[in-house]
Amino acid sequence: MATVARTLANTLKELGVRYVFGVPSGNWVDYIAAIEDTDELDFILVSNEASGGFMADVCWRMTGTIAACFGTLGPGACNLSTGVCGGYLDRSPMIAFTDEMSDKMRYRTAQMNIDHQAFFKPVTKWTTRLKAGEVRHTIHKAVQIATSEVPGPVHIGLPQGIGVNESLEKTSKPIAPIKIETPGEDALIKMEKLFSEAKKPLIALGITSVRAKVRDKVIMLLEKFNIPAVLTPMAKGMIPEDHPLYAGVLAHALSNQVGQTHQQSDMIMGIGYDPVEINYEEWVPDVPLLHIDTSPVDLDTEKYTLGCEVTGNLEFALDRLLALNLSKKEWDLDELDETRKKISAQLKAPEGIFGPRKVLENLRKILPGNGIMACDVGAHLHLIGQQWKTNSPDCLLMTNGCSSMGFAIPAAIAAKVSCPRRPVCCVVGDGGFLMMAGEMATASRLGIKVVFVVIRDASLTLIKIKQENKGHTQYGTSLFCETNKHQPAGNYFGVPVFFANNEEQYDTALQKAFNVDGPAIIEAFVNAKEYNDLILKGNKPL
Repeated sequence: MATVARTLANTLKELGVRYVFGVPSGNWVDYIAAIEDTDELDFILVSNEASGGFMADVCWRMTGTIAACFGTLGPGACNLSTGVCGGYLDRSPMIAFTDEMSDKMRYRTAQMNIDHQAFFKPVTKWTTRLKAGEVRHTIHKAVQIATSEVPGPVHIGLPQGIGVNESLEKTSKPIAPIKIETPGEDALIKMEKLFSEAKKPLIALGITSVRAKVRDKVIMLLEKFNIPAVLTPMAKGMIPEDHPLYAGVLAHALSNQVGQTHQQSDMIMGIGYDPVEINYEEWVPDVPLLHIDTSPVDLDTEKYTLGCEVTGNLEFALDRLLALNLSKKEWDLDELDETRKKISAQLKAPEGIFGPRKVLENLRKILPGNGIMACDVGAHLHLIGQQWKTNSPDCLLMTNGCSSMGFAIPAAIAAKVSCPRRPVCCVVGDGGFLMMAGEMATASRLGIKVVFVVIRDASLTLIKIKQENKGHTQYGTSLFCETNKHQPAGNYFGVPVFFANNEEQYDTALQKAFNVDGPAIIEAFVNAKEYNDLILKGNKPL
């Protein structure tokens, strides 16, 4: 008999889903049994349901194949929603399953019962309840919605008790994602005119450009017309940092100096620019905006000028621009090079000080070019965004649309699960590590080779700096009491810990950690004062 649970598992496998991450419930045991009996489909237990959402997000980023996550009634679903929200605001599709009350009990007052349909509606593209006889169609529809532009999570509630019911399925085939339309001709002509007239246009790349896989065409456009480009943080890797037309990352370390370039432009070209990372208004000069994306522009047009909006297939629009027979634009590449060198020099770790820059600099030396680094939210992320050299977008995993602390550890685990042959490391502050320390047990149980670098400065440093900038006292940001602030542990849940409070110890710890046949942790106790001169500088020249 094909039960609902077995039909669900078989359908996930047919669609290429490889993993379901979560914490099981009594109702979920029927689905676990079905997953266990299904080849090439695995359930991975996590320590916190939020991690399950983050892991499903990263599986799609690394493989292009959707993954799933699960949480039980009430608190399980609430925990799961953090990772689901991450997928929603970072534009990653996933299927989020949760238990739900039966039809009879759905609107009754009962233990752990909340309205999951209402709860998940704001952080998903679609939410529904599973019914026997409609399992395949529901999952096919969910995947189509999740993977169509703009991609994001979907939620499917599993009413209690239906997993063992017979599911007499009607024929249902996978549904292709909705095709991205070709931009309208009038908009394309207007785009060509605006571009032709601009003397110093500047390109701003966002996360849609990563999904659209237009890296090569963008670089061709830069080089053909001599146009510099800035990136949003999640678009890092779209332009190599040593490219002569690379102009830096918005909203991260020394972003005011990046602003010295973009404030000279006479037109901004947003290519795949998603304001979920940073709104245009936070940095663009008072010049016309050319917005090329799969979604309409989000701009305060009362204060800023929308020169042209091109909505649809990015590659088609770029081909039209590349076909233009125009002279190179008027940017001074020597000046651009000097600005880039100045920023790079300030990001270089000073000798004799063991701070965050040294931690990142030496980690970059040991991690191979195809290695993957997952980073958490905090002061170190602002530094990574500008300092860390990234060969391609899939070499750096961060959350900047959602910006949830606790992302990096599950992200690194999922990256290694998805790409077992690639080296993987994680950089996390001690605040983020405290949130997800339980996932060390997950990494240990899976036996995956990941190096977790914990930058220990004993406080929520990003908030601490913001307090200082506003003249407030430092309050509510210290993570440890004075007596145990610098007490290194021998292991966390069986994962070995290597201690470092200077560069020599750190380099030794890196060598040892990367040689461990499994997960390893480095606790790097740093002087965090250098952050003050590097981050939260605004996006325009001071």
